[in-house]
Amino acid sequence: MAVDLSKIFKAYDVRGVYPDEFDDDAAYRIGRAFSRWVGSDKIVLGRDCRLSSPALAEAFSAGVVASGLGIVDIGLATTDMVYFTSGRLSLPGAMFTASHNPPRYNGLKLCRERAAPVGEESGLREVRALADGESSRGSSDKPVTSDRIEHRDMLEQYLDHLETFADVERMASLTVVADAANGMAGLVVPTLFERLPAKLVPLYMDLDGTFPNHPADPIKPENQSDVKRTVTEFGADLGLAFDGDADRVFLIDEHANGVSGSLVTALVAKGMLERYPGAIILHNLITSRVVPEVIRENGGRPIKTRVGHSFIKQVMAETEAVFGGEHSGHYYFRDHYNADSGLVAAMVVMDQMSKAGQPLSELLAPFRRYHDSGEINTEVEDKQAAIARVATAYPSERQSRMDGLTVEFEDWWFNVRPSNTEPLLRVNVGAASQDLLAEKTAEVLALIGGGPGG
Repeated sequence: MAVDLSKIFKAYDVRGVYPDEFDDDAAYRIGRAFSRWVGSDKIVLGRDCRLSSPALAEAFSAGVVASGLGIVDIGLATTDMVYFTSGRLSLPGAMFTASHNPPRYNGLKLCRERAAPVGEESGLREVRALADGESSRGSSDKPVTSDRIEHRDMLEQYLDHLETFADVERMASLTVVADAANGMAGLVVPTLFERLPAKLVPLYMDLDGTFPNHPADPIKPENQSDVKRTVTEFGADLGLAFDGDADRVFLIDEHANGVSGSLVTALVAKGMLERYPGAIILHNLITSRVVPEVIRENGGRPIKTRVGHSFIKQVMAETEAVFGGEHSGHYYFRDHYNADSGLVAAMVVMDQMSKAGQPLSELLAPFRRYHDSGEINTEVEDKQAAIARVATAYPSERQSRMDGLTVEFEDWWFNVRPSNTEPLLRVNVGAASQDLLAEKTAEVLALIGGGPGG
């Protein structure tokens, strides 16, 4: 029986448990569907190190080839390598990965030429409809022919590309702990650091789709414990924690303290404005108020966006913004085809540290102006009713509905927005003091009701 595609097509990608929810047949049908929808003669294909990725990639390739298109197979890759290749070759792309999810999951991220996003509102819904109408791969179908598949190694070109985001010749001899979590950063990071003056202390660089050391989900503090301990042990200047497909990075300072995505966005924005004075910088509406403040202070123009990569990439293309940052560790660069890359962000941060000649904590000190709750998930039965209940408690002139409900006052603000896939509200609160943050976080959560979410 064919899997139910409605359960695995999400807002931004395809994702599910292999093979119960997402199997080779689904990959084949999606390959045929994407080929019909995308309007190109070739598709770039990459995959992560999950145990199911080779079979899924082969089935997708078979679907593409059966539709008359060719494949540029770059093999094992980070997601941002697929975006880079899509941009460099001006071809649509497909990456098999489930990012930070447990080993039994797999997924598929799609993009159009030059890494343009494919999300629910930008083609993914149409691809799913086409895939629903596709027939399964027949047992008599011929195997994928090699003349339709070009194998290409893009690593060296990608490393050259990464070096353009920093003044490598003047980079300080930083000691950097990098935790790949046995994910795809392990493909790139060791070779990249061979080109840099910085010293690498590697953690879990071996590619292993069972993720034996800890989950490749660094947004959870418990999965940063090894990199923090190693920063202390080696007296390192910087810690980098990557997710499974390396499109996100989380920073650790020299005191082994985690750095919020808002502070990283502010720091990278400062660096990009040094390169592109007066440029437009995007930030989603969950980032701290310090982000637009720093952008303005450095001569840039901040623009607020909805949460989610397809929204940010679309606005980047429309406004020609040079950089966009999200609280969740996603950082987007115009010079990286408007796509997100943890590795590019890491290069910009090391460049900023080298130019300033300061420890990371001191470099970030001017940005520590506000206190933030971080994202709090609250489980509710009726998400929209809960948001409406919260809205009635605050003046309408203070409210925005760009993404969920945002309410802003002089000394505090909050956003409540619904999850796309779960019965959860995601709550973010910011305030000018820790006491005010605690008071207002409790106030908003009491209005919502419900209970803790996952």
